[in-house]
Amino acid sequence: MSGFREAVIDLAAIRGNMAHLRELVGTPHAMAVVKANAYGHGAVPVARAALAGGADWLGVADIDEALALRDAGIDAPILAWLHDIDADFSAAVDDDVTLGISSALQLQQVADAAAELGRTASVHLKLETGLSRNGVHENDWANVFALAAALEQGGLLRVDGVMSHLSNASAYDDQLALECFERGVAAARTIGLTPALVHLASSAAALRLPAARFSMVRFGITLYGLSPFEDATSADLGLVPAMSLRGRVAHVRRVGAGAGVSYDYLWRAPHESTLVLVPLGYADGIPRQASGTALVHIHGKNYPVVGRVAMDQFVVNLGSTGDADACGVAVGDEIVLFGDPATGAPSATDWADAADTINYEIVTRIGHRVTRRHLNG
Repeated sequence: MSGFREAVIDLAAIRGNMAHLRELVGTPHAMAVVKANAYGHGAVPVARAALAGGADWLGVADIDEALALRDAGIDAPILAWLHDIDADFSAAVDDDVTLGISSALQLQQVADAAAELGRTASVHLKLETGLSRNGVHENDWANVFALAAALEQGGLLRVDGVMSHLSNASAYDDQLALECFERGVAAARTIGLTPALVHLASSAAALRLPAARFSMVRFGITLYGLSPFEDATSADLGLVPAMSLRGRVAHVRRVGAGAGVSYDYLWRAPHESTLVLVPLGYADGIPRQASGTALVHIHGKNYPVVGRVAMDQFVVNLGSTGDADACGVAVGDEIVLFGDPATGAPSATDWADAADTINYEIVTRIGHRVTRRHLNG
């Protein structure tokens, strides 16, 4: 039986997804991206499961996320690539965290930290190839590559990788970015750098753009069993969704025709109906935009969310099935908001469609009040 609010994470699905993805893609190296608390799934247990499934690198956004993995005893290679101006590069270097570098300033800051520690830092140079986010612009490649080569010769750092990211905007845009990236890698090698790890592709490109695979790919959303594509489901890709979001019925109420439900009375009962109260709301990451559009799974059937999703709760309509005893739903019964659609439950993608967003957001935004329970560790 589920708890009042809980996300059940099947670590066997994480292991299996990683093993399946590695087999599909076949690159020498594969990174499991566990930033943002592993897309809401729990960074430490997911990292361990992904490594057991065949990942040989872990990816996070910032240094604090990397250090938390180290503090948990995880000694696998970790890359962190998004840094504040006051980022603690010394702590990262001291804990053998590889750093994604987007500017000459960051490169020098890392080298200074390494010098103070008497260590050699590991870095991956991040290139700007069209997203207009972080990364070294093509106009600055020559200067940054030259500085990196000089610092490498001085023993302060090693350029172990070159990386970038695709927009997934269109095949044409991704091809332009791929060509830009290839120019950058060639320029880095021309100046004397020898990065062993060259990575551009995350989940979507890893599966559908073989030219972008290089020596490593980064698996994010697919690691969690969700599809990055609009035209393919998890099952189509051979993946199993790892998260099932569950709760318990908090109240069952019979209402008459015309009864208003939740704030603003977006929905009024068209006839006598049985309503169920679900104790999750937008404070827990349930999208308010899914008010009146999403479904939940109770006793083997799917029922609609009605009325406005509130901060702590929302309402589900069981229809005109009689009183609470007759409809077979009671306080304390399990509700599944989303999970593996093979069980008959809605998927995270179904909830994303209901909220006009993406499945990445649905799982990642699940709040701290929701207990994570990990199975098959």
